[in-house]
Amino acid sequence: MSVIVGHGDYRYEFSNDWAKVPPGLEWRECADVTVDSKDQVYVFNRGGRHPVMVFDRDGNYLRSWGEGLFKRAHGAYTAPDDTLWLTDDGNSVVRRCTLEGKVLLTLGVPGEPSPYMSLQPFNRCTHTAMSPEGDIYVSDGYGNARIHKYSADGRLLLSWGEPGTEPGQFNIPHNVCCDADGWVYVADRESHRVQVFNGKGKYETQ
Repeated sequence: MSVIVGHGDYRYEFSNDWAKVPPGLEWRECADVTVDSKDQVYVFNRGGRHPVMVFDRDGNYLRSWGEGLFKRAHGAYTAPDDTLWLTDDGNSVVRRCTLEGKVLLTLGVPGEPSPYMSLQPFNRCTHTAMSPEGDIYVSDGYGNARIHKYSADGRLLLSWGEPGTEPGQFNIPHNVCCDADGWVYVADRESHRVQVFNGKGKYETQ
């Protein structure tokens, strides 16, 4: 049975059997999904032996990788150069990987989180985004209340935020994204809002 969701120009057909998962592979909990320039779909799979599962646009299984690399899948982002930035909140790290799974860069030390609410990177980080200049923003949310900005080669440039509900404070910064003008949008989950900052961490609106 076909189910249509959404309104107006944004209407989509819901399909519960799109992904054709081969027998023997584990499909447990989809933490996030991202797509590369060839419309290949990368499912960041939490709790299974196959953390990154790759499908074509029609849901046909292509490959999987990342076995033993990720403790708890959380965020997935495809950069313009077709590298994947994968956030592992269980290990408190972000890894930049090729589409085939080669690790190019690791932010944080796997299994060594910063102290809880220390404001230092990372304690159960949640997601990443990229600025138009190629800098990387990391939302550091479950055990922290912070946004960290890194250069493309992994140097920490600045951080902002602290626990709370006032403008510029966070109560689980759960996701982050950046637009073409460089504005940074932070999903402040438990405050039920999106806060907007400039590239230097200055609060603008929500």
